[in-house]
Amino acid sequence: MKILEIQHISKKFRIGAHRERYLSLRDQMAAAIRRPFQRTSKSATQDFWALRDVSFDVEAGESVGIVGKNGAGKSTLLKILSKITPPTSGKIICRGRVASLLEVGTGFHPELTGRENIYMNGSILGLRRTDIERQFDAIVDFSGVEHFLDTPLKHFSSGMQLRLAFAVAAHLEPEILIIDEVLAVGDAEFQKKCIGKMGEVSRSGRTILFVSHNLTAVTELCQRAVLLDGGRITATGSTKEVANQYLLMSQKIDKIKLFDRKDRQGNQAIFFLDFFMTDELGNKLVAAQSGKDTYFCFEYEKRNLDQPTHNNATLLCAIDITTVESERVCMLNSEVTEQNMSYQALPNRGFLRCKIPKTPFQPGQYGLVLFCSVDNQIADWIENNLFFEVIGNNFFDTGKLPLRHYGASLVAYQWTSFTQ
Repeated sequence: MKILEIQHISKKFRIGAHRERYLSLRDQMAAAIRRPFQRTSKSATQDFWALRDVSFDVEAGESVGIVGKNGAGKSTLLKILSKITPPTSGKIICRGRVASLLEVGTGFHPELTGRENIYMNGSILGLRRTDIERQFDAIVDFSGVEHFLDTPLKHFSSGMQLRLAFAVAAHLEPEILIIDEVLAVGDAEFQKKCIGKMGEVSRSGRTILFVSHNLTAVTELCQRAVLLDGGRITATGSTKEVANQYLLMSQKIDKIKLFDRKDRQGNQAIFFLDFFMTDELGNKLVAAQSGKDTYFCFEYEKRNLDQPTHNNATLLCAIDITTVESERVCMLNSEVTEQNMSYQALPNRGFLRCKIPKTPFQPGQYGLVLFCSVDNQIADWIENNLFFEVIGNNFFDTGKLPLRHYGASLVAYQWTSFTQ
């Protein structure tokens, strides 16, 4: 039985106009009365179609992955399916109760305690108090926030809010569970726990729509996938087939010069222009070598000099290294090593560099996600992978490397024997 029918959905936003508001009936009536007396704004606007004629069906009990690069329309589609925003045209036929996890804190009230938010969310899903109480202990146990349960949510960290939100969405037994990339906020252990829970939800016969850039997670969880590009569906089918098409598309994006990349976010206080690798002498490398130092170099310029607005702002830089299947290998974050830099001290144009001692990666191709923030505001974020190559070298001083399927990273270690 079809539990979801998405029929010719399109969504238009107006760039340059005021941000779209979700109006109450009173607001709409007031706006209708004012409209004849308002002058047409002469500010430049442009129509942007986030989705165009998107159609597909989802069977009851099916797990469907939705993949695509930034700006492909994935999150917009999920917001429409969750009834957070209406489509410009088309319709959706939904034959089940929907629970959505799209952003940290979505559907929660910051002034209410964790306990009160659990009951409120259950009520929004149409559950009776006895139904919520039946799952209450499981929700609290899964979330791990039992010590803060009677604390207002505004005092929870983003990770705690995420754990509670996921626990509520997964345990209150909706017929349809919609999950966006928000799981990326959690730590690795929690992500693994969530993937396991989603598999359990799927095996129980409920339906899952899952958006993620982690193709390994999508392949593991979903039988079928939909690939979006530019607001249109470009491929549907088995997860493996769609994942291969997504990888090919990502590799084509990688050929575009970094300064021409449009699939980026940020206020451009820092704008990345180029990426290249060098050795310790500054010679550019075509490929890194496992076991030898590699320097990742990024040319940048400051484009939005009005950001930030004070003189003590710091620049945080992070590199997310992934396999070509978008599974994370490691993250190199300047905040963790306390190597954040003063934004004002940086010249308006220059280079940022990150040293990778002994390049601890197996031979093969890897993806690189580039991120920086200034004063906790995203400056530039290019999430679709830049690709780089690693070739084998004498990492262990033996001329040998473990088989690739044992893992993508290499760790220096020693075996010895001893007696007590």
